[in-house]
Amino acid sequence: MSSIGPGKGLLEVAKFGIYVAIPIVMMYTFAYDSKNLERIMGNRSYVVYPPEGPRPPSPEEIREIARKKSLQ
Repeated sequence: MSSIGPGKGLLEVAKFGIYVAIPIVMMYTFAYDSKNLERIMGNRSYVVYPPEGPRPPSPEEIREIARKKSLQ
């Protein structure tokens, strides 16, 4: 660590500044005006569910069907 040099110290400070500044800028951009976030999220479809299929019969309907089949 003693051979960091003058240029590497400045580079580390700049990298740390960028690492800290990017989340702060992003949070300010989206939290300050929620329309920005809605505009960004509106351009992407995250979850698309398939159309709902037919429902299975209820337990009472299954018992009725079984009762009819046992009588035949």
